[in-house]
Amino acid sequence: MAERVIIVPYDPRWPKLFLQLGAALRKALGETAVRIDHIGSTSIPGLDAKPIIDIQISVISFEPLDSYRIPMEKLGHAFRADNPDRTKRYFREAPGQRRTHIHVRRAGSWAEQSALLFRDYLRAHAEDARRYAILKYHLSEKYGEDRLGYTEGKAPFIWEIVKKADRWSQDIGWEPGATDV
Repeated sequence: MAERVIIVPYDPRWPKLFLQLGAALRKALGETAVRIDHIGSTSIPGLDAKPIIDIQISVISFEPLDSYRIPMEKLGHAFRADNPDRTKRYFREAPGQRRTHIHVRRAGSWAEQSALLFRDYLRAHAEDARRYAILKYHLSEKYGEDRLGYTEGKAPFIWEIVKKADRWSQDIGWEPGATDV
């Protein structure tokens, strides 16, 4: 049976949970990880979200895979070789552990930068973050256990925000700040 999409009110413990996970990843990966950042909805203060911590690890190259796969597996994270998104390597929590998504992306890539810009834009624009929360609740009700439908339903809003974030980044000269851990 598929898992229902559930949106919950923002939990102020999410940043602390990320820091715990991020510190363990930093210790295990050392300089292999150029950056380790809290991304996704749980990284945006006040934003209601699925209670899943998303972490982005930036690496110089996807190869050799074992340079980060082995240390992450030792921490209990499971490599998902079946991930169809070729812009990242994807890991999940071990069975029975708190839901965590880890996205390993190439440092400087569009995918890496866009995740950081999207996060930073929503952190700076509370009204758009509120609109996003409302949409998420609506889509979770509409799609229930259909995660693909839920994700695809967010796409028009996400592209709207990407366009706004692009303009905003040019206006302020946005650059990613320091790594989170």
